[in-house]
Amino acid sequence: MLFDPYSNSALRLANRIAMAPMTRCRADHADAVPNAMIVEYYRQRASAGLIISEGVPVSDRARGYINTPALWNESQAAGWKRVTDAVHAADGKIFAQLWHCGRVAHSALHADGSAPAGVSIKPAATQTMIPGPDGRPVPAPCGQPQALSLQEIRGVVAEFAHAAKLAMQAGFDGVEIHGANGYLLDQFRCPALNDRNDAYGGSLANRYRLLLEVVDAVAAEVAPERIAVRQSPYGVANDMVADPEPLVTYPWLARELNRRGIGFLHIYCQSADWIHDAAHSMMPALRDAFHGALIACGGFKTPAACEAILTRGHADLIAIGKPFIANPNLVERLRRDAPLNKWDAATFYAPGEKGYTDYPPL
Repeated sequence: MLFDPYSNSALRLANRIAMAPMTRCRADHADAVPNAMIVEYYRQRASAGLIISEGVPVSDRARGYINTPALWNESQAAGWKRVTDAVHAADGKIFAQLWHCGRVAHSALHADGSAPAGVSIKPAATQTMIPGPDGRPVPAPCGQPQALSLQEIRGVVAEFAHAAKLAMQAGFDGVEIHGANGYLLDQFRCPALNDRNDAYGGSLANRYRLLLEVVDAVAAEVAPERIAVRQSPYGVANDMVADPEPLVTYPWLARELNRRGIGFLHIYCQSADWIHDAAHSMMPALRDAFHGALIACGGFKTPAACEAILTRGHADLIAIGKPFIANPNLVERLRRDAPLNKWDAATFYAPGEKGYTDYPPL
């Protein structure tokens, strides 16, 4: 099944392999415009049935890391148009992953020096990368966040909608809304972090209110069948606390997305364990709740592991991350069961072509 096409009413993908979104930090932080090196990186990997781009900040304040290409103005959209043109010329499909880092940020990353935006004032006990004195990345603790006001929340929703409009202008085949991994939309979901007493805090429906408002606003710009939403059940990345009722929380959201006709629900298992367990109840519960395509991500390194979850019917697409970094034509390597290049973790976020566009093809 892994190499079979996948279709819905809006898209036809050549195979069931998705390139997972991965931050690579190769843009110039000053303008956040995708450059020629970024164009080549995605072009090399266009044999994936679907590429999901690295996280694309929807505003300057949405940025949480240095040198991430963004999508809030016309120049950035024009840069991404060169990326999508290259992917399409190679017969690929690509979604833009729309991203707001929330409290996982630092004021030095923002042009106006604004504090990170948060669901609350609780800081993230983790680090990010900011510009050093010479402009090169240096590690720094995340800054003290400010809790978003109701007016600012409405602004965040508008930023996602504007970025989605620009994504269509830039030629993307769809968008993914990043609601996982401890970033802003996930921060609102988390009851250990969300201490609000307004319409965005307390009940599960309130804690998911912002995400669903973003989904609805994006769906006014992009056909729902071309929208994906990413979630990370049991995830603790970026100083998060695992959801206390995951088998209530995530199927609840899945039903809401299904009611809206959303095309893809992308499930990332950060620990790369439970998603491979045929007896685990999360993926069947999501399958019952959501009738679009389920994308499974987390530790899928071999064709056998991919085929197993597809055969069980617990996923429709498999998202693969780090192996795609080192293997630009990963799909063909998997098809032939050929050896994989090893990735160089030291170059994941480093500037330049080394470890980015210089890995040898099959």
